[in-house]
Amino acid sequence: MRLSDLPKGASAVVERVEDAHPDDPIAQRLRDLGFVEGERVRLVARGPIGADPLLIQIGSTRFALRRAEAARVSVRAQEEVA
Repeated sequence: MRLSDLPKGASAVVERVEDAHPDDPIAQRLRDLGFVEGERVRLVARGPIGADPLLIQIGSTRFALRRAEAARVSVRAQEEVA
């Protein structure tokens, strides 16, 4: 599943960030921000126009990502722990 397809409020675990081409600066920046294998993420909100941007939370940090950027991140859905 892609991070961009995650339902609002849902949590997931990052599996990988896909490079569009060798030395992809956007994919590397996503990794630098913490989108790495095993990291838990949550889709907090979607923008009002075309659901862009997406508000993503990693730990206590939130990032606004374009849908195209979020689509590069493969995740595994995770159920919320009560």
